[in-house]
Amino acid sequence: MGAGLILFFFGAITTVLALQLPIGTLRAAGSGFFPLCLGLLLAVLAFFHLMSLRFQATDAARRPQADHDTPRSQTQMLLSLGTMALATLLLDPLGYPLVSFLLMVALLRVLGTQQWPFNLLVSLITATASYFFFVQWLKIPLPKGWIGL
Repeated sequence: MGAGLILFFFGAITTVLALQLPIGTLRAAGSGFFPLCLGLLLAVLAFFHLMSLRFQATDAARRPQADHDTPRSQTQMLLSLGTMALATLLLDPLGYPLVSFLLMVALLRVLGTQQWPFNLLVSLITATASYFFFVQWLKIPLPKGWIGL
C-alpha cells in the first residue's frame, strides 16, 4: 500500500506543478501538457491500485498485511522514482530524445527485464515515437540538449 500512496502523491505533485506551466490546447500544446497528462494518469492508476488492494483485504485474520509489498517491489519503486528524478535533472543538458531513451532503458532494467537487445529496441522505439508525437506533431518545445533535436 505504501508504494501505491507514494505513486499517488508523486502523480498529484506532478499535476499541481504542471498546472503552473502553460498547458495550451490539443492543437497547440504547451510545455505543461505532457507533465499534466502524465501526472493525472499516474494518480488515477495509483488510486485504482489502492482501491483494488482495499477490496482484496476482505479476510483480515488470514491476511494481516493487505498491501503485499515485498522488499523487492519497494526497492523497485524507490529505484524507479530515483530514475525519474535523475532523468528530470538531466533533461535540460542532455535533451528530451536522449533522456527518454535512457529513462526507458533504466526503467526496464529496474523492473527486471534482463534482455538487453529487447530493452534497447523498446527504448529506441519509445523515444523515437514520443519525439515525433510531442516535438514534431504537437510542436511542444521540449529541451534539445547537446544533441540539438
